[in-house]
Amino acid sequence: MKISQNISLKPYNTFGLDVRAKYFVEIESVSTLKEILKGNSPDKLFILGGGSNMLLTQDINKTVVKINLKGIEVVKEDDDCVWVQAQAGENWHEFVLWCIERGYGGIENLSLIPGNVGTTPIQNIGAYGVEVKDVLESCTGLSISTQEQRVFDNAACKFDYRESVFKNELKNQYVITSVVFKLTKKNHILKTGYGSIQQELDKNGITTPTIQDISNMVIAIRQSKLPDPKEIGNSGSFFKNPIIPVEQYNALNAKYPTMPSYTINDQFVKVPAGWLIEQTGFKGYRLGDAGVHEKQALVLVNYGQAQGSQIEKLAHSIQKQVQQIFGISIDAEVNIF
Repeated sequence: MKISQNISLKPYNTFGLDVRAKYFVEIESVSTLKEILKGNSPDKLFILGGGSNMLLTQDINKTVVKINLKGIEVVKEDDDCVWVQAQAGENWHEFVLWCIERGYGGIENLSLIPGNVGTTPIQNIGAYGVEVKDVLESCTGLSISTQEQRVFDNAACKFDYRESVFKNELKNQYVITSVVFKLTKKNHILKTGYGSIQQELDKNGITTPTIQDISNMVIAIRQSKLPDPKEIGNSGSFFKNPIIPVEQYNALNAKYPTMPSYTINDQFVKVPAGWLIEQTGFKGYRLGDAGVHEKQALVLVNYGQAQGSQIEKLAHSIQKQVQQIFGISIDAEVNIF
């Protein structure tokens, strides 16, 4: 186990922010992880996954623990389903492709989401009508304070929209080391009604899509709207889509007839945060190297030399404008440090 000092975290966060870690160590086994956790108090550690869902606004005066646990295996299967275990350090998109290549369905709509497997239950990542909670069987966590392993079934994760027990009651208490997904081997339930998936299928003349087709369409849509973090620093969607009461939506819809929404139930609807931000005029806005992407207002970007604090300030300005115009609070999906 090699512990380095004063390491730049620029290669380890998708915003490409040049903040420094006081100490830095890469973890490739659970036994090594236990060792580093046992030798440090929890408040002296900073757990780092794929670096895709964070905004670093300052240097990290702690030991940054980069989780690089690798491995994918089938742990159980029957005629209809397969249970696949992936270690926390596996790249999420590469894992999705691994499953699709083998005909395992259920996560094709989640193609091209940045990050690693270990952070997917924490954030309950989702896209195009599918969330991780729909396919997660269980995940294994290592207690930061006691180094004891605990298996969390789906219910114990307390999933909600971009929420889980790991962002609330158990925040900063566990390191996810592996996740088990229950996927289909046949009779896949394809979800094509969210976003532009069906339009893309129609455009390509696909009438009986496969899980590979769905993945290809999602990738095409995402690449057309979202910047590649390797080219422009970003963390994907910066804000959550707000969920508001139907009454509030109806009142706003009377004033803004083009306001889109997705029904949650008979009491609440979800409103696209990107649309709200676009109406404020922030789409394509740039101040120095901090900006709002020109094609997708939900994405904040680092054009090169922006500081995390500048991006955070921009985010606050956007939130303030949306609140003033629409009376809607939009919360950051990205974790800010």
